[in-house]
Amino acid sequence: MLQDTSKKISLEQEELRGVTRTVAEIEWLLLLLVLLYLSFGNSEGLSRTAISMALFFYAALIMSFRYANFYKEESRWKIAIETFGMMAFITWSSWFTGGLESPFINTYLLVIITSALTLGKLTTLAELWLIAACLFFLGKDSTTHELFSLGYEVVILAQFAPFVLVAYITTMFSSDIRYGLSKVKLLSETDELTELLNRRGFVIAAGRLFGQAVRYDRPLSVLMIDSDNLKQVNDSYGHKAGDSSITLLVRGIQQQLRDTDIIARYGGDEFIVLLPETPAQGAFDVANRIRRSVADTPLEIDKKAVRITVSIGVSTYPEDGRTLDILVANADDAMYKAKTGGRNQVVRFSA
Repeated sequence: MLQDTSKKISLEQEELRGVTRTVAEIEWLLLLLVLLYLSFGNSEGLSRTAISMALFFYAALIMSFRYANFYKEESRWKIAIETFGMMAFITWSSWFTGGLESPFINTYLLVIITSALTLGKLTTLAELWLIAACLFFLGKDSTTHELFSLGYEVVILAQFAPFVLVAYITTMFSSDIRYGLSKVKLLSETDELTELLNRRGFVIAAGRLFGQAVRYDRPLSVLMIDSDNLKQVNDSYGHKAGDSSITLLVRGIQQQLRDTDIIARYGGDEFIVLLPETPAQGAFDVANRIRRSVADTPLEIDKKAVRITVSIGVSTYPEDGRTLDILVANADDAMYKAKTGGRNQVVRFSA
């Protein structure tokens, strides 16, 4: 159903929910690794106390983000905060477990991969610089002279190079995935011939506008438009001419619409238009302008002028229906009456 589909969670929210589930698993895995080190590793005195404190505060951070329900919707800035928290936890744990020799140094890769997949290049670059700074100063046993010596910087560079490589590969991989997904999404929501929205794309776009009309009690109208003679054109002149007639029809419709209106190819020769902030009489006038525009622009085929006409049905919220499904069905019913009543006319829905 149209109304049910319009209420579905956005694709971005679904994507973010999947990502945050993965981030949560990474966080708990990192917590478990440090806990195992604390239990079975070589940690004593101040080191053991410091790591215990880090475990407590990091676990509290995870619990607040995952289970306290402070955030009703997932967002990328929330994931960014988590990655910075992860970085701080790794740095603290590494500081008390050997500095640059710490077994946790390579866990910075988890931060980089998470950021590269979800937060984009700029955030990943910023986190790379922070990780470089952390690596630079994790040499706690080095003197100031050694910290800024060429040999020390070469060691840091050697440890930092894999992080840069992983960040580059992951961001490129993520960009390719996002490009592929955007192309798939575009293809799934648009009509190839006319480049208009298809039925699925219309459902997504119209659901939002209809929700606004209901929320603010504003009028909204639906036009169902059907070509009267596409079959005859196809039979007489071929499908290429039929495609040309569809393209011409679309142009005639679009010339009478505002930027805020939505048009979609609803079927083979059937089109649907959503007119926000438009009462019944206004929608009827728009439909008649479309009808005249199409009828007055013949299709040129082999130096012959073939007249194209349309039948249009009109329904309006709220008087003709209080859900998008009902409005579309009523506009379709009115369009059917226009076709059976002689074609090339506009009929407003009437119960």
